[in-house]
Amino acid sequence: MSDSHRNIKKSSQKRGLSHIDEQGRVQMVDVGDKNVTTRMAVAKGYISVSSKALQMIRKGSMTKGDPLQAARLAGIMAAKSTARLIPLCHSLLLESIEIDIKPRLRGYDIEACVQATAKTGVEMEALTAVSVAALTIYDMVKSVDKTMTIGKIRLVRKTGGRSGTYRAK
Repeated sequence: MSDSHRNIKKSSQKRGLSHIDEQGRVQMVDVGDKNVTTRMAVAKGYISVSSKALQMIRKGSMTKGDPLQAARLAGIMAAKSTARLIPLCHSLLLESIEIDIKPRLRGYDIEACVQATAKTGVEMEALTAVSVAALTIYDMVKSVDKTMTIGKIRLVRKTGGRSGTYRAK
């Protein structure tokens, strides 16, 4: 890296814009100086489903198959593909991805827990996993219910890295 590029990078970081250089161009954040730590992120979301669709899912009578198992697989695959989907997101070697889908009165809670030992966090991977899992349920159930809503996708916990532990309130 040239000295002029280092100065531009430092100037951008002082302004708090880590993804934008002094000329306003997007850039990938340099994590070269960061420490490798164990990182974990948990994200959650929700999909509401009509009572008719819920009955069909729970009876196992959806024509496309089990949307919950497909959603688990899709969430895992999405977490692994996050760097291809989100611009400027670093590629990470993920060590663990867990997708939990719990029934609720009017739908399902979706939770993803992602872990890696890396120089940058896994929040985006967990959020992507939840989002794609919910979209997969939507896709597999839309022939029965077009009123489904997806929401409350959020980071609820993260550990590791310079900023330490975060827990949503």
